[in-house]
Order: sequence, then C-alpha cells, then structure tokens
Amino acid sequence: MVNPLADQYKVIVEKNVPAAMRDGTVLKADILRPDAPGTFPVLVNRGPYGKESTSNDENRSPRFFASHGYVVVNQDCRARFESEGDNYYPLIDEARDGYDTVEWAAALPWSNGKVGTIGQSYLGATQYLLSQSNPLPPHLKAMSPISASASFHDSWVYHTGGAMEWGWMVPYAIHKGRNTLTRRGLGDQIATIDSYVEAGNNFAMPLTAEAYAHLPLNDWIERLKDAAPYFGDYMANANDGPYWRSINLLDNLAGITVPMLHISSWYDIFLEGALNAFSAITERCPDPLARASQKLFIGPWAHLLPYSVPTSKGAGEADFGLHAVVSIHEMQLGWFDHWLKDQPTGVMDEPPVSIFVMGENRWRREWEWPLARTRYTPFYLHSQGDANTADGGGTLSLEQPVEEEADSYVYDPADPVPTQGGATLIIPQGVFDQRPVESRPDVLVYTSEPLREEMEITGPIVVELYAASTALDTDFTAKLVDVQPDGYARNLQDGIIRARYRDSRSSPSLIVSKQVYKYSIDLCATSYLFRAGHRVRLEISSSNFPRFDRNLNTGARLGEGSVGEPAQQTICHSARYPSHILLPIIPR
Repeated sequence: MVNPLADQYKVIVEKNVPAAMRDGTVLKADILRPDAPGTFPVLVNRGPYGKESTSNDENRSPRFFASHGYVVVNQDCRARFESEGDNYYPLIDEARDGYDTVEWAAALPWSNGKVGTIGQSYLGATQYLLSQSNPLPPHLKAMSPISASASFHDSWVYHTGGAMEWGWMVPYAIHKGRNTLTRRGLGDQIATIDSYVEAGNNFAMPLTAEAYAHLPLNDWIERLKDAAPYFGDYMANANDGPYWRSINLLDNLAGITVPMLHISSWYDIFLEGALNAFSAITERCPDPLARASQKLFIGPWAHLLPYSVPTSKGAGEADFGLHAVVSIHEMQLGWFDHWLKDQPTGVMDEPPVSIFVMGENRWRREWEWPLARTRYTPFYLHSQGDANTADGGGTLSLEQPVEEEADSYVYDPADPVPTQGGATLIIPQGVFDQRPVESRPDVLVYTSEPLREEMEITGPIVVELYAASTALDTDFTAKLVDVQPDGYARNLQDGIIRARYRDSRSSPSLIVSKQVYKYSIDLCATSYLFRAGHRVRLEISSSNFPRFDRNLNTGARLGEGSVGEPAQQTICHSARYPSHILLPIIPR
C-alpha cells in the first residue's frame, strides 16, 4: 500500500527570492519546489516568525508539500526578517501584500497558474485577511487557514466579553519585538524586554509573575514603544469599532469566492475563527461557490495543534486516545489535490464538518455548524446562599429556581483567581484539574447530580447570569467543568464578560452599584460526551488571571489605574432572575 505521506519528489530550495509589492517594498521568500521538470500548483505560506524555521524543518508544511508536487512560497511578512519594510505592524498590510504575493507566485516559471494558501496561527490569519480582498486575486483557487482568528477583537487581542487576552499579548509582543529591535539597530534593548519573561528566548515562555501583575497596564506602552509600537493602539482601541471592523472577516464577506478548509481545535485560543468563518461564509457569503465549498475540521487539541507529528495529546493533561491521531498534512493534501490538481480525492463527497467528540474520543461528520438537531437546554443555578467553593451547597439542575437566597463573594483585584488551563496561549493550555481554584471562597460552584445516562453537548455555550456588584465596572467569569467519579474536575470551556460591555462592545456603559443586570457570558463552543455517573459543574467568579487582564473595579479606562478596589458580587437565581447555563444537547 502506498504511503500518502511519503515523499514523491526531492526538494529544491531557492533562498531569498524577491517579490515587489505594489508600493515597491520587496518581500523575500524561500521557494521550495519539486526537483522535476514541468509546472506545479503553488502554495503561499506567509508569516512573521522567520521563514528559515519552516524552510529547513522537514516536518513542517513547506517541505512536505514541495515533496508532494507543489511549489511553496515561504515568505517573510513585511518588516520581518529578510523582507523590507519599516515599523512592523501586525495584520494591517497582510491583505494587500497577500494579494500581490499570490499574483506574483502565479507567474513564477514553475507555476501552473493555480495558487492556494497554507499556514497556522498568524500564518492562518494572513489567509483570513487575504480572503477579505474584494476582489480576490484571480489566481487564488483554495485556502486552508489553521488556528486563526476571524475577528481580531473577539479572540486575538481581546475576548468576546471585552477583556484583554493579557496572558499572551505582552509575551507575544516581546517574542516578535526582538526582530523589530534588531532591524532598527536597537538590539541592546533585547535584554531589557527579555527581563520580563520567565526564561530565555522561547515563544512558549510567559512573563514573570511580577510582570503580569504590574500596574498600570499603560506602562507597557512605554516599555514596548520600540519593540512593539503598535501596542499603544491595541490598548487605545479596547472598544470594538472601525479599527477592528476593517480587518474582521465577519464584516467583509462580499469578496470571498474561494473554497476554504478551516481547521482548529476545542482548546485553541482562536477557535472562534474557524467556527465563525465557516458559519458566516456558508450562511451569508454572496458567492454560491464559496458557500458550497467550505470545510470545517475541529480536533481536541490546544493551539499549535500537532499537524506535522500526529498525537493523541496536545491539550494539557488530557490524552484523547488513538482515534485522535490524524495527519493534518494528509487531509490538506487531499484538499489541494482536488482544487489545484483536479484529482478525484473525494474530499467534496463527504459531509463538510468533521468534529472530535471528546469524552467519547471519536471523530464524527456533520452537515452543518451548529448542528440542526441541537436541543438547547438550560441548567439552572441553585443554592441557599452557600455556593462558595466546591464544598458549598451550589447545585445545577433542569428545575427552574423559585425563591432562593442569592450567592455572594468578594472579588479583590489584588488576589485574582489564577488561570488553570483552558483555551489560552503562552501560559499552560488545555485540560487541568480545577479543584485548586474551586477551593477559593471567591469561586461559586454549582454541580449537578451524577448523570443517570450519557449526555452529549456539541455546539455554542452561553451562561445567562443575573448579577449585581458594588463596583462601577467589574467582570464575571464562567467555566464549564466535567466532574469525574474520582473527583477530577476537567475544564471544558470558559468565558468572561466585562460589565461595561454587557449591552454593546462598541458603546460601553458603567453599571449602578448593587443593581441587578443580565450578563451573557460566551463560552464559545465544545463537543463533549458526559458519561453516566459524571456530574456537570459551572464555576462563577470574577477573574481568570493572567489569561485575562484584571478589572480594577474602579470604572477607569483600560490601562489606567495602579490600585484596584474590592467589590462585593451578588449572583441571583430565582423566578425573577433565573441564572442558567444553556447547553447544546445532542440527542443520541
């Protein structure tokens, strides 16, 4: 039997090939191509991390696809490494430069004129940004973005609830800022910014505890002014608005005319990108080919999923079993062979959605997302005012509350609830036992009775919370957990809402002290089978740090303020205020 992953061609590498953009800036690419006569389809791979790291790695996409009959353009983005350009500014130039690069690549002497795009994380974001060109480059025929945001205000810099993704924003800026400082002749500053990081020159290293906790946050604008001058704009644009909408795929669907294979995973910080891009294009895109030719693939891993080395792990303490071991490269090869080589791979004969159902640990194909057969079912919060900690009296059930005493806790920004895994980046990601945080009095815990039969939840999850605070602005967090018979509390998804954004992400408004408001906390989505004997748990608190920046409870603008104020938080669950989590239950 032929191994589809085995090399078909030897690979030739052309180093630092120049491509002039429309403004005259020259971007450099390594071109990896088959050592064979004739022409081939081209795959464009554009990123900011230095093309050398992927050009020279035999396990990464450029060499894999070149060895399977593709010309791969592995390009440094503008103002990065070998490419020209001043003052690197993430995201803004990627649509124009991507367009120009695709058309340049189509005219290469080894090209057959058909171009696709590949790449993960930022290299996936360059694809979503390119897709917003209207019109698209005429030679672009297919795309495969992996682990990328479609809305950069919802899962890149900020989160759907309005808090900043603090756990990765600053260390990521430091990581990329080293090259920026070197290019600007300021290499002597690298040691200074590195001093804020736990250890060395490693992308995966978070900040020190002191650096994460530093206030005011605006000091980071000055600290990063040379390494990441764009950071001040990020801080200044905490509200959703034109700054973000201009690069939001969900607002710019009109020009999308190409098939896309969207790939992500349940513990990916950018999960929203694949889910929302797939749904938006299939439901609202004007072009019929684009609507009918989208594919969605969601695995069980965290960010930087194992596309080159298949594994059952990749999300904290979880092992998802042998069924999780798949080759992303093999899947993409079938995709591009269909669209760029006109080969009968059968990829378009299959249902468009592939999801990994965790808990059951099996793949399943579906015809749409979200699933049409979903039964959205509220599980209500209950207690007699004693839901603090996992040892308290908080329960979760299908029964609607009547008259119950509200729960309360004090949220102190000086002592935030620590992040314990989840869909984050830089800091530890994925599945971890939540019992350490559930022992805190500022964490309310609501737990169901053991399930009598298995229950699958697959789809978007939201918590509808009725709450009051003594602060002018504050945060509320929610986390969905599976409590196993041995007590292990396995996190599934979490979310946050900043009170000022309860009604609008673009027009914030402060709250009135002690007044009850309704808050919708978006927990994104998951696919998970609760086994019989397991219990469903919901945690409610007001911080998840350092993943999200701390709300200081003062009502000050983001970045301002050096001292926070404790706030008394009240969570209501009654006939008038039926707080609940809405679970997407799938009949089985």
